[in-house]
Amino acid sequence: MPHRNLFTYNALLSTLAHARLLNDMEALFASMTQRDIVSYNAVIAGFSGGGSHARAVRVYHALLEADSSVRPSRITMSAMVMAASALGDRALGRQFHCQILRLGFGANAFVGSPLVDMYAKMGLVGDAKRVFDEMEGKNVVMYNTMITGLLQCKMVEEARQLFEVMMDRDSITWTTMVTGFTQNGLESEALDIFRRMRFQGIAIDQYTFGSILTACGALSALEQGKQIHAYIIRTRYDDNVSVGSALVDMYSKCRSIKLAETVFQRMTCKNIISWTALIVGYGQNGCSEEAVRVFSEMQRDGIDPDDYTLGSVISSCANLASLEEGAQFHCLALVLGLMHYITVSNALVTLYGKYGSIEDAHRLFDEMSFHDQVSWTALVSGYAQFGRAKDTIDLFEKMLAKGVKPDGVTFIGVLSACSRAGFVEKGRSYFRSMQKDHGIVPIDDHYTCMIDLYSRSGKLKEAEEFIKQMPMHPDAIGWGTLLSACRLRGDMEIGKWAAENLLEIDPQNPASYVLLCSMHAAKGQWNEVAQLRRGMRDRQVKKEPGCSWIMYKNKVHIFSADDQSHPCSKGIYEKLKWLNSKMLEEGYKPDVSSVLHDVADTDKVHMVSHHSEKLAIAFGLIFVPQEMPIRIVKNLRVCVDCHNATKFISKITGRDILVRDAVRFHKFSNGVCSCGDFW
Repeated sequence: MPHRNLFTYNALLSTLAHARLLNDMEALFASMTQRDIVSYNAVIAGFSGGGSHARAVRVYHALLEADSSVRPSRITMSAMVMAASALGDRALGRQFHCQILRLGFGANAFVGSPLVDMYAKMGLVGDAKRVFDEMEGKNVVMYNTMITGLLQCKMVEEARQLFEVMMDRDSITWTTMVTGFTQNGLESEALDIFRRMRFQGIAIDQYTFGSILTACGALSALEQGKQIHAYIIRTRYDDNVSVGSALVDMYSKCRSIKLAETVFQRMTCKNIISWTALIVGYGQNGCSEEAVRVFSEMQRDGIDPDDYTLGSVISSCANLASLEEGAQFHCLALVLGLMHYITVSNALVTLYGKYGSIEDAHRLFDEMSFHDQVSWTALVSGYAQFGRAKDTIDLFEKMLAKGVKPDGVTFIGVLSACSRAGFVEKGRSYFRSMQKDHGIVPIDDHYTCMIDLYSRSGKLKEAEEFIKQMPMHPDAIGWGTLLSACRLRGDMEIGKWAAENLLEIDPQNPASYVLLCSMHAAKGQWNEVAQLRRGMRDRQVKKEPGCSWIMYKNKVHIFSADDQSHPCSKGIYEKLKWLNSKMLEEGYKPDVSSVLHDVADTDKVHMVSHHSEKLAIAFGLIFVPQEMPIRIVKNLRVCVDCHNATKFISKITGRDILVRDAVRFHKFSNGVCSCGDFW
């Protein structure tokens, strides 16, 4: 151009700013001999749009210092408020607010909306409300901004009052209320607002659908969720990837995983959020193997996991029998560079803790640059489940010293550790502290831990008194815990009381029958045993058969008592025969107290010698390499004889044996178990 003027310079500046060519824009701006407010606004907008908010602020400072004839406009001040908000700089934001007032823009809605938004995002909701009240000619945008700020600061009633006095509301107003109520845990109110929105005939978009489906999932409101799904199909939003992902999440949380699968399979377009929703859904519904399978399908589909997806599938892996599966995901996290994400690290700490590899869990914990409440709780729970009570308590005290606030899950780990170590007074102290110092209201799991604490220590009368003082009745696990302790201690009176209450709340639970049978059998009261068995038959109550399994070469080998169906049964039984002879030489004496049949002692010894975990251990001794530990998973609690026998086996063979039963981990090494024979 032979003749350039300020207008053409500004036009090119604006073009470079929109194209995010920031270096070229800055060079052109520096070469200009004349500038006006349009020039400065273009450069400020370019830097802010490119995420360089600090550079945008520097340009504003240059504007103030350069030429007193160039005066900031409302566009300039709006941009600067948004820059301060993005930087999270309260002091800078207040300075801009002062300049807005000095320039006479205090009542201008164009500047007022960003100011309200800035103060609300910084948690200064009082300042946001003051700016809002001073605005003239408030429009729906300002109302929406103020309502959003109030809801973000959990001022739900104030947001509701403002919403009700609005003369004009748009779809954003209604969606803001639905989303805000959902995020503040008021899902029922969110549903009410959604119904009013529908009655008013307001157009519903993907954001509204996403929020209301989240509310349905939190409430497990399956029927309402299905109705909204039908409306989604009618309004042709079922092809929207965000809505589809929200539907998968809603059905998963409503325990309708098959419907979640169906929605997912019908989605024509899937993204990382869709895949993650299904993976998390499988994990929430106890379908760990399916979660791993879908994760593999996602990778084959060419979608790389993010930290949340990988953390979710690792959490699902913690419920599988194979440590190798989890180790593969650990390797994947290293390859993808996701180890620095706390979601991944926390999931791995939990994984190794659940597998009984507590040293690996602690090493990972130490390698983390930052620990949150979940990190500490994962390690505390790992040590607790492993039976290392002193380490659990030391770690918990260190957590408190670091200023990390424990939650209810942390206290479950600590109380269970006190229970397993018999630390009655310390457990009482922590239970009181949980309520008094941390404001945590006890739930069934906490009460069960306390019942277990008293019961394991033989303080059955104290357990009885504790239950009578509880604000609610124990659940089935609580009564079962007390009943189990009564069997161990031979207390028929409290045992019958516990059994009656367990039968009342869960008549189909076989535990009450089995434990009572065991108590009568130990006293030789076989008529009572026969009567209880008849009661089980009449009520069609079936005892869950015990089984144990071990992973070898990516295949799960499952064993039940006296099982001879395995292809390697001959070798397994020969190995068991050899082990029995060696154990007897070492002083092993079979404990037949778990046998509930009136048969000869020799028959009882034969029964306990072929329990499922012993068959699985024999298989492991044959096939698992000497340098590797043998890992067994059992669906029921380990019986006294198997626990005792496994200690002898670990000493005879020099092998570490890890058994994960229905209650906890046992690590057997050189004739000693990590639980200290207290389980």
